[in-house]
Amino acid sequence: MNIRIGDAAFAGAAAPHWLSREATVAKPGFNRWLVPPAALAIHLCIGMSYGLSVFWLPLSRALSIGRTAPAACPDMSIATSLFTTACDWRVSDLVIVFSIGIVMLGLSAAVFGGWLERAGPRKAGLAAALCWGGGFLIGSLGVYLHQLWLIWIGMGVLGGIGLGLGYISPVSTLVKWFPDRRGMATGMAIMGFGGGAMIGSPLATLLINSFKTPDSAGVWQTLSVMGGIYIVAMLCGAFGYRVPPAGWQPKGWTAPAAKSAMISSGHVHLDQAHKTPQFWLLWAILCLNVSAGIGVLALASPMLQEIFGGALIGLPGLGFGELDAGQKTQIAAVAASFVGLLSLFNILGRFFWASISDKIGRKVTYATFFVLGCLLYAGAPWAASIGSKALFVTFFCVILSMYGGGFATIPAYIADIFGTQFVGAIHGRLLTAWSTAGVVGPFVVTAIRQAQVDAGLEGAALYTRTMYILAGFLAAGFVANLLVRPLAARWFMSDAELGAAAKGGAAAAKDGVAALPGGVGDFGIGRGGVTPLAVLAWVAVGLPIAWGIWSTLSKATILLG
Repeated sequence: MNIRIGDAAFAGAAAPHWLSREATVAKPGFNRWLVPPAALAIHLCIGMSYGLSVFWLPLSRALSIGRTAPAACPDMSIATSLFTTACDWRVSDLVIVFSIGIVMLGLSAAVFGGWLERAGPRKAGLAAALCWGGGFLIGSLGVYLHQLWLIWIGMGVLGGIGLGLGYISPVSTLVKWFPDRRGMATGMAIMGFGGGAMIGSPLATLLINSFKTPDSAGVWQTLSVMGGIYIVAMLCGAFGYRVPPAGWQPKGWTAPAAKSAMISSGHVHLDQAHKTPQFWLLWAILCLNVSAGIGVLALASPMLQEIFGGALIGLPGLGFGELDAGQKTQIAAVAASFVGLLSLFNILGRFFWASISDKIGRKVTYATFFVLGCLLYAGAPWAASIGSKALFVTFFCVILSMYGGGFATIPAYIADIFGTQFVGAIHGRLLTAWSTAGVVGPFVVTAIRQAQVDAGLEGAALYTRTMYILAGFLAAGFVANLLVRPLAARWFMSDAELGAAAKGGAAAAKDGVAALPGGVGDFGIGRGGVTPLAVLAWVAVGLPIAWGIWSTLSKATILLG
């Protein structure tokens, strides 16, 4: 197939042709069900950002291993910790890596979103693989040399850029391949981000235990191996991406006429989207939903331990402060299974709620999140007060399913409001709400908890006010969602403007199918069906997911027992 490159080439003159957007245009016979596993391959890797905490405790004792005296320096400043080779790092200094990564995710998604639309998902996926996997390799070097600044730069800054690029790389592509199932398609991919830690955390634990010696924590070796695995897996995903040619649509499907006023038939330019009130309402919706959920994730383990205390191990008469060291170790294991269960519902909710949104609409889906979330947050103190561990855990599993569902549904919500032409780039800019929530949520819940501790409260009383405030977050989100309205016609591009905006990508695609039947149709592309290649692709991503679910459920039996 002879594909001509237009005047506005996306990849640049020096870029290899196989990296260009036009080289990824699907040919007749391509199965669109190959695209979701490609997206999952990338999201399952970058989702390990949620599981980085598995490294912090081993790293906080890295220099003490093999020594008779600990290498802790409690009065060390952050500036000193960045360069010291004589003192163990504090967990608080290491956790900053996660914060840097989440901030860089939002910033890189916002900055590079427009470039992604022009360059295509393959080039973005390649860059994400090199940044995320390369960040692990640089982090490994930082651990080996005991230089915290290298870990911050590698796993925080560079890895965070990989997070942003990898997170948004499949969104626009999936929405265009599945116009009939926008929510389900993005839910499948973004489900992988929630599942990354479910796979990566037990894998990291296995590797650390394998590499650990009397003189080494085994972390730098683990980071090296995982960095290599992530680069390979993400490259497989990046080269599995294909984009549909201009005018493609699923066979037998036609865009519904006026199915909902909330689903636009036009397209808003990237440069205009942030000027609309709808953009900022969606920003607030995402920020408030994420702030509430991520705040719970930040304190899930201590919250369960402090509320139920000895009841977690069959000693209901003992509060957390009355337990001895051995008993606290036992309930910590139970709390860890609670965190794993929350992660599982976070993952399942991404696919379930995003798929449901295709049936009931995005606005109704978010209204459900906010109303049901308010009720569950407000009811959590009651469940704690009556000592019902089952109700308490159930409430928060549902809450976390909606937290994940919010991430998975927002790309389809954006496509409904702003059209699909710049959905990836607009989504990238909207992810700055996630960066904001990643700071606001944990700060609010930890500050409230500390205030309760200072007031002399303990047990369930430590978190009652927190639950009500998080319910307030969701109530504010409900109002923001209620205010979302269809865009006025003046915001949409004319046919001429749309053609000019799409010149590099869509025009190249048109050239790519110039020999095929003209007009709108499927061109023999994306018809689906069970093929050996599709089965192999789904097995490749399905096996790690199944292993992660099994590992999580086996630990969750401790909590259920």
